[in-house]
Amino acid sequence: MQLAVLEASGIVEQGGPIVWIQLGLAVFGAIFIVERMFFFHRARVNVADLLIGLGNHVKKKAFAEARHEAARAPGPVARVAHAVLLRADLPRADLRDIAQEAGQLEVPRLERNVRAILGIALLAPLMGMLGTILGLIDVFQKMNERGGFAGPAELSGGVFQSLITTALGLVIAIVMYLFYLYFLGRARRLIHRLERAGIETVNLICDARWEDQRAAQEEKAKEGKG
Repeated sequence: MQLAVLEASGIVEQGGPIVWIQLGLAVFGAIFIVERMFFFHRARVNVADLLIGLGNHVKKKAFAEARHEAARAPGPVARVAHAVLLRADLPRADLRDIAQEAGQLEVPRLERNVRAILGIALLAPLMGMLGTILGLIDVFQKMNERGGFAGPAELSGGVFQSLITTALGLVIAIVMYLFYLYFLGRARRLIHRLERAGIETVNLICDARWEDQRAAQEEKAKEGKG
């Protein structure tokens, strides 16, 4: 174990300053990944169960209870439903606009730090190429000092620096890009759930109104016959 640590530290030292920059990018990327993992874990909610619970309250005209249940549930899906329930007395078109606006407000939260992860995935191999160029410059500089000739021991430092920075940059880029694709997919699925929750909440409210109107018309019809 100790030998492996020493070998790793030796590789970092031979990689030059570019390796430290790449490690810094990896640390920031890991922080962003952990933050997104925690966010999407908290945002998980069963949309069907949430809508069933809200629908039961809406049918009973218990809008206060429905708003309380939506406010208590975690995640952006519940916040969209709560925003619609706060304006339950508005027409359908206005409710649709509220649902759309509430969903759009949640999008920046879903995409937060995702672009930063992509940026690190793009920047890490570029830093590796910069390290490669610097390593080759060091090699040619030593050859120039030796009159065009230099031994393997003298050239190995620059070549090794080139290989280390290139390999490390590719490893960081691959890992970060895979996480970027993963979070991008989760964000898009969550946006779809936001849209579904908004539409279904509007339908629940409007269907409850229609049931009231039909019941009132039936009552009037019975009174007319009576």
